[in-house]
Amino acid sequence: MKKKKNIAGRFLVLLKPYLFLSMALFLVITSISTVDAFFTYLSKIIIDQGIVAGNKQVVSDTLRLYGCIVIGQALLVFGLISLSGNIGERINRDLRKKMFLHLQKLSVSFYSRTPLGEIMSRVTSDSSKISELLSWGFVDSCWSGINIIVTMIFMFRINWELASFVLLLLPFMLLAAIFFQKRIIKHYRRSREVNSDMTRIYSENISGIKTIKALVREKKNLDGFNVKVGEMYKASYRAAWYSAFFLPVIQIIGSLGLGFVLWYGGTRSPETATGMTIGSIQAFVSYLFFMLWPIQELSRVFASMQNALAASERVFALLDQKVEIQDLPDARECPEIKDSIVFDHVDFSYTDKEMVLENFCLEIKQGTTIALVGATGAGKSTIINLVARFYEPGKGQILFDNEDYRYYTMASIQSKTGMVLQDPHLFNGTIRDNIIYSRLDASDEETMAAARGARVTDFLGDLEKGLDFEVGEGGTHLSFGQRQLVCIARILLANPEILIMDEATSSIDVRTENLIQQAIEKVTKQRTSIIIAHRLSTIINADVIHYLEKGRVVESGSHEDLIRKKGKYYQLYQHMELTEEVV
Repeated sequence: MKKKKNIAGRFLVLLKPYLFLSMALFLVITSISTVDAFFTYLSKIIIDQGIVAGNKQVVSDTLRLYGCIVIGQALLVFGLISLSGNIGERINRDLRKKMFLHLQKLSVSFYSRTPLGEIMSRVTSDSSKISELLSWGFVDSCWSGINIIVTMIFMFRINWELASFVLLLLPFMLLAAIFFQKRIIKHYRRSREVNSDMTRIYSENISGIKTIKALVREKKNLDGFNVKVGEMYKASYRAAWYSAFFLPVIQIIGSLGLGFVLWYGGTRSPETATGMTIGSIQAFVSYLFFMLWPIQELSRVFASMQNALAASERVFALLDQKVEIQDLPDARECPEIKDSIVFDHVDFSYTDKEMVLENFCLEIKQGTTIALVGATGAGKSTIINLVARFYEPGKGQILFDNEDYRYYTMASIQSKTGMVLQDPHLFNGTIRDNIIYSRLDASDEETMAAARGARVTDFLGDLEKGLDFEVGEGGTHLSFGQRQLVCIARILLANPEILIMDEATSSIDVRTENLIQQAIEKVTKQRTSIIIAHRLSTIINADVIHYLEKGRVVESGSHEDLIRKKGKYYQLYQHMELTEEVV
């Protein structure tokens, strides 16, 4: 119950900016319902005072009034559709903007544990369900509810005894609705969960299509997807079955009322005090159907509402995700780092089960280039993630010039950090768009200088539009190495204070690597640089090389010093040298 109240409150928050429009929509719905009910009352007047009484003037006057009201009704319906559509689209816009903003704030750890397909399902499909609920769901439920109230008023005006009997039927309909509610929402909630899984599977299969084909996994993947489709079908079918069963129950209850009206009206003489005229009986039967229709419509709206409520739980769960790394209330801008970056007895783990770094200490002097080497899982990538403050230490401190970097804003720290990762990511657009992504105000001269520095200009001549060449989604129109070069140009243009290169040249051929090596060395001069690489040419000129093993630095020194020690780095060096000779 508390969860439902919370969701209702959040719905009101979404509607609050459009309170005036919602009130106008409510007035329009009330007007339409009242006019619809009045049409039936006019038919009673025509029958009793016109046709039965033989008064043609009453018939003609009533029909003229009827025609005028129809024109007004058409205008009201136009207002209803336009207002509801306007409110729904605005809420959808606001909700997606809010989710996008929140996703930008969430820590990297959220994305490492949450499938992309699940996020996309919540942002697109689930948010649309909420906007539909708060626009057309609001219209349908209000329209149905007001229709019932207005209809009951007119029925009491015609015959209060029959109206009282019909009123007694409403609690039974309400009990039926409550009975089916729990079962419908249970299966719709399961349906939304499976829908997220299906979206995730779609996303993974599209992004990994080459791997799938290379491993001939199509059949097995289809089998796994069919299991999810079956679960989706089962949950949706059960929800639909309960919804379908709800409607006949309402119809049976309504038929009892209709039968009683026909019996009561047909056995009473018009001359008696409780008797009914032909027009009254006709109007009362029409009103009964007029009331049953919104109740039946409510069953459809109710089923859709349960689906939307299940979707809203998932959307609000996303919006409720806590930002794990936040600025302190008094955080300030990070000044220029003049001395060093220090890991002071840092403990860190991605999960509670296994420590990646424990009592870890490391000093990175300003303006020096350090290289991190070691086996997979040694903690190299964790160190650069901590420096960029994508994560924070569990214990210990990371100091910028002897000041805990948590006292600085994340934006100011990350603006000083440029990263070139092993897997280059380009955004849909041109090469120029991707280079200036780090500095939108960069001039053409600065952009070209960055392109030349990263040797992007070496392959621009082969492209029809040069810098204005469209790279495609994810940069698929460029080779892997070309994408990496564009990413390096993007970092060169940003001119960060701290440069991080995580296997940045791993997918570049030896010839291309030689071309950009001088540029990298030039960029790293008088700049704090952290390099993770398995190629000798990338790390051999580093000021300090740290060999990591199980989250600890076991050897440190220049390349020459470590070779003379003939320790673990020496063994790694021999292996790398042999590998590069083969290549």
